[in-house]
Amino acid sequence: MKVQMPRTVMEAEAIQDELRALLDLTGPGPRSPARVAGVDVAYDRDRLAAAVTVLDGTTLEIVEEVAVSGRVAFDYVPGLLAFREVPALLDALERLSVTPDLVVCDGYGLAHPRRFGLACHLGVLTGLPTIGVGKTAFVGTYPTPAPERGSWADLTLDGDVVGRVLRTRHGVKPVFVSVGHRVDLATACHNVLNLTPRYRLPETTRAADRLSREALIENCRPDLVESAQYHEMG
Repeated sequence: MKVQMPRTVMEAEAIQDELRALLDLTGPGPRSPARVAGVDVAYDRDRLAAAVTVLDGTTLEIVEEVAVSGRVAFDYVPGLLAFREVPALLDALERLSVTPDLVVCDGYGLAHPRRFGLACHLGVLTGLPTIGVGKTAFVGTYPTPAPERGSWADLTLDGDVVGRVLRTRHGVKPVFVSVGHRVDLATACHNVLNLTPRYRLPETTRAADRLSREALIENCRPDLVESAQYHEMG
């Protein structure tokens, strides 16, 4: 599906409303994906680098990596981050020689003020099973999950469950999992645990984060790169 680029916030919200009607939130989605892709975007001022890293679903070894560079096409507005990132991420995904069975976004899906975060947006446009794994809570409330790995608590917004607060390491801060497209919440959490054998964040996210940083530095003048800014809330 072709990406629609808005000119105003009102147009962006209207596009979200249109695409949200196409979401599949029941899945169930793949429980043993052969290939899992992580996506991430790094920024420096008006420049960005979008990275897609595909891992073997069993060994978690890198199968393929693609990074593309460009300029930001939409101003940052909380809740509309996808319009900054989706065009470049779609470009990177289209350059892959393999098709991932699951895409893991460093961000949010249904756990979003308009119930349509980056994972939802990217999932609808690509048709791929997609989930979001956030480092912090963007919306909603939750009780603290037990300290053991695999413990979780519901993340709720306005009385609805929009995700899970999942403990991927014993005694370490949890991550915030939400469905994007064509995956149910239980399957999303099952996959996140499989992708976190050693660290808090999924290996897909770690690999894509590294690649996006490297690509940003390689494609910007070193004297202009003070720091890479990653995933403002939204």
